[in-house]
Amino acid sequence: MLALFGAIAFSGKAIIVKLAYRHGVDAVTLIMYRMLFALPIFAVMAWWASRGKPPLLRRDWLGVAGLGVTGYYLASFLDFAGLAYISASLERLILYLNPTLVMLLGWLLYGRRIHWGQALGMAISYSGVVLVFGLEAQLQGTDAAWGALLVFLSAVSYAIYLVYSGEMVQRIGALRLVGLATTVACLCCLLQFVLLRPLSAAAVAPEVVWLSVLNATLCTAAPVLMVMMAVERIGAGMTAQTGMVGPLSTILMGVWILGEPFTLWVAMGTALVMAGIFVFTRMSRR
Repeated sequence: MLALFGAIAFSGKAIIVKLAYRHGVDAVTLIMYRMLFALPIFAVMAWWASRGKPPLLRRDWLGVAGLGVTGYYLASFLDFAGLAYISASLERLILYLNPTLVMLLGWLLYGRRIHWGQALGMAISYSGVVLVFGLEAQLQGTDAAWGALLVFLSAVSYAIYLVYSGEMVQRIGALRLVGLATTVACLCCLLQFVLLRPLSAAAVAPEVVWLSVLNATLCTAAPVLMVMMAVERIGAGMTAQTGMVGPLSTILMGVWILGEPFTLWVAMGTALVMAGIFVFTRMSRR
């Protein structure tokens, strides 16, 4: 249940972002508000996980800063920016390719072999994304291409975080690393707003503020904790498989709340992506 609700809560982020964009806010301001409200939660998380633990070394702080910038700040900002141009459904399908990107980075950086079954799963899932992207490209033209590229770069950024976080997780602990790295990301988003926007840009519609509170709590902090608690109880493999409900919940909420079209092409593309990731993860475990 923790894994299920965590996946659904994560998938609601795109819906909230799309709703906020209807009130004339831009990505820099919107992510600033999200991280402003999430900062106290993650700071408390970092403090709680650090109790009774030895202080971090200089190299640890540098590692935390680097992971915070790539895994949470850059990935989040690119994702928010991309959502201004593409549907929530396509965004979720692109982000769902993350395991394949981790595998590709392992091949590029460390020469790890890619099994034929993994390559098959990747081919199936990427064909599904191309199918859905082709539909949006017909409707929105170059905007869809730009938005898809931004979201794909977001997925790449988070994959880099996953590839390089393994050693640090073992050394300082998952909860402590997540709390510290997300705190760094929150500070980066606040600094970005101060440097790129006048303070008057913080004057937004009340709906944007309340949507940002919901995004920071229900769709950011809460699912992080739920997924970590799920991993402790049923393991990473089962948690990842349960997370396959994420794209489906995003599509359903997109149709129900945002009024996004649900066509045969979207259904076929989603089925291909989920089938491909299922084959990929199954062959990876073998």
